[in-house]
Amino acid sequence: MRECSIEENKKRCNCSYEPCSRKGICCECITYHWRSGELPACFFPDDVERTYDRSIETFIRTFQKKGRSW
Repeated sequence: MRECSIEENKKRCNCSYEPCSRKGICCECITYHWRSGELPACFFPDDVERTYDRSIETFIRTFQKKGRSW
């Protein structure tokens, strides 16, 4: 089984919630947000991520508006 590369993941993580205990542990982050009907920060551009609205609806609106260019 592949091990989680927490330090590498943290370098790419754009989550601005600093006390997050899941930062860099992507499998836990995805599970946590999915249970809440959300997506993790890395699915959003920085300006949208900072709003902490990680809803699927916001993801869809953002993707339709900004496309893949972010």
